[in-house]
Amino acid sequence: MGVEDIAEVKKPDALLGVRHLQALLLFFAMLLAFSMRVNMSIAIVAMTDSSNEDYFDWNVQIQSVILSSFFWGYVVLQIPGGELAARFGGSILITLCIAINSAISLLIPLGAHYGGWKLVCACRVLQGLSQGFIFPSVHNLIGKWIPLEEKSRFGTLIYSGGQLGTAIQLIISGYLASYWGWPAIFYTNGTLGAIWTVAYVFLGADSPRNSKMISDAERLYIQTSLGQVKEQKKLKTPWKAILTSLPFISLIIVHCGQNWGFWTLMTQMPSYMKQILEVDIKQNGVMSALPYLAMYLLSFPFGYLSDYILRKNWFSITTSRKISNSIGHMGPAIALIGLSYSPAGNVAVAVALLTAVVSLNAGHYTGYLLVHIDMAPNFAGTLMGITNCIANIISIIAPLVAGLLLQDETDPADWRKVFYVSSAVYIICNLFFVIFGTSKKQKWNESETDNGSTEKAEKVV
Repeated sequence: MGVEDIAEVKKPDALLGVRHLQALLLFFAMLLAFSMRVNMSIAIVAMTDSSNEDYFDWNVQIQSVILSSFFWGYVVLQIPGGELAARFGGSILITLCIAINSAISLLIPLGAHYGGWKLVCACRVLQGLSQGFIFPSVHNLIGKWIPLEEKSRFGTLIYSGGQLGTAIQLIISGYLASYWGWPAIFYTNGTLGAIWTVAYVFLGADSPRNSKMISDAERLYIQTSLGQVKEQKKLKTPWKAILTSLPFISLIIVHCGQNWGFWTLMTQMPSYMKQILEVDIKQNGVMSALPYLAMYLLSFPFGYLSDYILRKNWFSITTSRKISNSIGHMGPAIALIGLSYSPAGNVAVAVALLTAVVSLNAGHYTGYLLVHIDMAPNFAGTLMGITNCIANIISIIAPLVAGLLLQDETDPADWRKVFYVSSAVYIICNLFFVIFGTSKKQKWNESETDNGSTEKAEKVV
């Protein structure tokens, strides 16, 4: 469908439409999913605090196992999740994801008391397993609901919900644990997730075609923009071409580097705040949240600046992506090295450097994260499933490596080792992407259809 055909369909006059409602629901889905993903980082500080009556005597290695266990399940359904979303629609998968996570959150306190750390790990594995659907289903729903000309801002809004959820969770968890005990963290998440699930069952839809609330004008506007007015042809996934593509391999590597640095900090920062900076759990949560709140806010100017640069043709798409990603990886690497030598006991300097580490990482939103779509829009969901699957194996390994390096959590020298390793991973992985990565559309984006003919897909993801 050409540009002139799209121009013939007028944008609906209504200021807000059903697509805005779907975007808002997906924003809260991401917010809640990430809240339930990271709540253990703060909760485990309170759960292992000997000054509490209901504390658990878990050493740092056991804590690292618990913190990494979420990802044992998370990696399993990344690739199948993309195929399931394509077959059954994203709405049913995202409903299952939030519903299962909410139910398990309500059960974790009981499991901890009666089954110990092993049952807590089992609960986290199940949460991770169901969250394997989150990115494939959201990606699927964005591809069906958001017009091309609105995709950047709506995509940023939806995916940034994860960072806002992280920040809010880290802020409120300390207060919940301080006033009502650590179980309140999980009960709050579970209750809010249940409310979202009920709301989405009544208000959500997997596409404009199947929505009972949408107007004919808005439906036609969305479908025309996305080239989905006609029946969509199904394409065979060119697995061999994808897995032997050097630019795609560089995408896997840079995604792994992102997850190593991000999840090392996510899982270990509350412990660093307590053991090295000696702040109490309420301050811990607020200070741990500041970097992620800053990252959430910085993601919007990154998105708008990237679009502006491309509109002005200052750089090619490939160069723009690499510049953004280099800011998102090299900036944190340098800040982490600075953090390693920050004055002992100087909370302000340490928090400022941690904020710089995490907030600059927002560059990856307009860096490698968009290259999946640039390289092969017809298979962007599959590419994301593959890179996210492999990268989240790294999310399992990174906290375990940190646990091995931290023989003494109160020794700044041990923390320096953790920060040095993360910096090196950031730098090396980004360098590989800068050398071998590209945003040029790949030949294998045009694949054989089910009837054996080769043609370019009409669908744009």
